[in-house]
Amino acid sequence: MRQDLRELAAPPCELLAISEPAHPTQDPSFGPIRNELVRSLVERGFRSIALETDRVAALAVDDYVRYGVGSLDAVMNVGFSHGFGAVEANSQLVGWLRDYNQARPVEERLSFHGFDAPTENISAPSPRGYLEHTLDYLAADRDLTDLLGDDDRWSRQEAILDSAVSIGGSPEAVQLRAIADDLLTALYTRAPELIASTSRDAWYRARIHANAALGLLRYHQQAAQRVDETARVSGLLAVRDTIMAQNLLEIRSLEDDRGPTLVCAQTAHLQRNPSILQMGGMTLTWHSAGAILDALIGHRYAVVISTLDPAGLDRTTAEAADAILPVVADASPPGAGAE
Repeated sequence: MRQDLRELAAPPCELLAISEPAHPTQDPSFGPIRNELVRSLVERGFRSIALETDRVAALAVDDYVRYGVGSLDAVMNVGFSHGFGAVEANSQLVGWLRDYNQARPVEERLSFHGFDAPTENISAPSPRGYLEHTLDYLAADRDLTDLLGDDDRWSRQEAILDSAVSIGGSPEAVQLRAIADDLLTALYTRAPELIASTSRDAWYRARIHANAALGLLRYHQQAAQRVDETARVSGLLAVRDTIMAQNLLEIRSLEDDRGPTLVCAQTAHLQRNPSILQMGGMTLTWHSAGAILDALIGHRYAVVISTLDPAGLDRTTAEAADAILPVVADASPPGAGAE
């Protein structure tokens, strides 16, 4: 790593974000370099990594890297969203994390987190699975079938692309948001008894599912807004980045006594400046997760907006890790888009 990157990783930094010049499904060249950086940062006391992938799905990856649950092939299939499980560098990273952890006590093992919602720009799934997980954990006998209806009416592209078709503003969706909020409240009011009868880890997982349900319902609610299309779509991007920021704060609450966390995602989600995206004749603007974190936790959040030195691509992977150019740590180039 370059000296300035090592300095950024020093206290008071708790979340060190390194932006990806492009998503790994679009440009695979950054992945091996990121993996080399992970190994270097682990040597400096980092004990967790958070990637731009679904928070709930990534629990399967964490189970594998920390406890050996399942197989590498299985977790790459179910533990990543947005097609990122097919990226070879991600498979290599997960395999290395597992190998590193095997000879170490549980408290010293590296952990893996996703911090994204399970949404695409043009679709979002039903909250069914997240709500049902929380209900099961609470042993709550409540049937949501009539309120949820068919999953297809949530997940079809029209539900996000057309506010008139979206289910997010329906009476059923409004009631489901209230239920999700009540479930989250119940997790806290009953936390002592729930943790005593299950475990703290099981409680946290139920909270992750409840928050995921709420996030999805808010996303669908925004999709249903009958407002100017630029404002509606900008709002969708803002909701997603808000979910990302909340997830990263939650991850830090879990990792606080273990060491800092490395965060990797596309630049528009991590930069401190407002994000801007030109799409379909619209100029979309919103505050990224990085901008939200910067406002909330200040210097505990550090971000490197990176690019690749073309000459570095002809070097070994370890040498190429030094070829990442920290364009700037305290600001970000305007006009960056999102996927």
